[in-house]
Amino acid sequence: MKTNMIRDCIILGLLSVVCSQPASAVDENGTFPVHSNLKAGVAKIDITPEDVVDFEVSGHRRKVTGVRDPLHAAVLLLDDGETKAALVTLDLIAAYDVLVNLIRERIERETGIPSGHILVAASHNHSGPPCSTESDWLLDVVDRLGDAAGDAAANMRTVTIGYGEDEISFSINRRKVINGRAVVRLNPDGPNDPRVKVLRFDDGESLDPLAVVMHAVCHPCFFTWGDKGSQPFPDGYPKMSADFPGEAQSFVEMCYGGETHSLFLQGCAGDIRPNLPGYPYRCADEADIQWAGRDLAAAVVRTLARSVTREEVRNRPDYYQIRVASTVVSLPGKAGRIDAELQAMKIGPYLLLTMPGEPMVEYGLTLEAAIADRAIPIIIGYANGHVGYIATEDSYDVGGYEPNTSQLAPEAETIILTELSRLADRVVGDVFESFSKHPKDVQRRDQAESNKHDETDAAQPNRR
Repeated sequence: MKTNMIRDCIILGLLSVVCSQPASAVDENGTFPVHSNLKAGVAKIDITPEDVVDFEVSGHRRKVTGVRDPLHAAVLLLDDGETKAALVTLDLIAAYDVLVNLIRERIERETGIPSGHILVAASHNHSGPPCSTESDWLLDVVDRLGDAAGDAAANMRTVTIGYGEDEISFSINRRKVINGRAVVRLNPDGPNDPRVKVLRFDDGESLDPLAVVMHAVCHPCFFTWGDKGSQPFPDGYPKMSADFPGEAQSFVEMCYGGETHSLFLQGCAGDIRPNLPGYPYRCADEADIQWAGRDLAAAVVRTLARSVTREEVRNRPDYYQIRVASTVVSLPGKAGRIDAELQAMKIGPYLLLTMPGEPMVEYGLTLEAAIADRAIPIIIGYANGHVGYIATEDSYDVGGYEPNTSQLAPEAETIILTELSRLADRVVGDVFESFSKHPKDVQRRDQAESNKHDETDAAQPNRR
């Protein structure tokens, strides 16, 4: 009896020691246990063109000579054990249809990830090269990105995801309504979304994340031409650059000693630009770009550090289901119908919704309000195609640059919001429209779902 009591005391003592140490706590070497069904692999490449001499960049077109900082493309592969998906980010002006299709085809061939499960997004950089498929440079980028995806697929690791939010201070609305008409003017009272959303993918081997995905809302047009009174660059910065998203990504990677890869996703920035006062605004100088890039990077790094504390790590899910759905909608345009791909990608609790162009900031705020109680939304513009400005229906009443230059008619907003909501329903999977189990109703629903997939599949080749 005495022997049994001693044994029980020893066992209880050992259990109390074990239980007093949180299973998710980071140890003295900076490692922590990672248990989940999700695997991730990441790779990043330099896509800066060679011989940048008298080179015309996209966005606000101008000639540049030389490179301030390199342009990059990155690919993040995800696998939940049943479904695979990929995120591709580019320091370019837009994810044009033909470029998206080339990238998807190449990555699918290299990794086996279905092309419809690949999200391709551009930062909307106004100081990078144009995306002409006749360019040997662009075709080389596609080929090397495929090779990078192959490398990432060969180095998949089990991960969990940390999430957090912070804010930037340099963005501002650029529309002001005066006497019933909208003009380009910095407007601190206009709608804006200064939040930064940050995902960190950890394999637990150190406090350096395997990959970082940052999401912010602002035109990367710091270096475009300003007013004649703003020296020294009234005609725009004279070198190629990745603008503030590139500056921020490089700073984040520097903070982790080059042991992580960062990706940037642009939000609904159609009417949001850098707060650089002038007539109506000025071109940035070196101090301005460092302010913005490091402001974003500091917000990201703060979030990354906070989301790996023991409380945050303990609360991470250990199961991440990947679900992807997309559709090609026919939108009313000013000169006829316009096809646009919309995509929803759910990674555990995180819901990515994409639009192929420049949505005004209200799109993101409206969509988030509708689904924030069901998932953590990340609304992405400039992805999977490019239809130009996506203005709100109300904006057409007062005009202004965005609705005036948009190819779309005002009625497009309702269609886009409705279809994205339906895609969210499909991937979140927590709602359905009918309780009926009658065989005819089930057959009707199955047929409608099949038709949607057929329409999407049929539309994809036509977009190549």
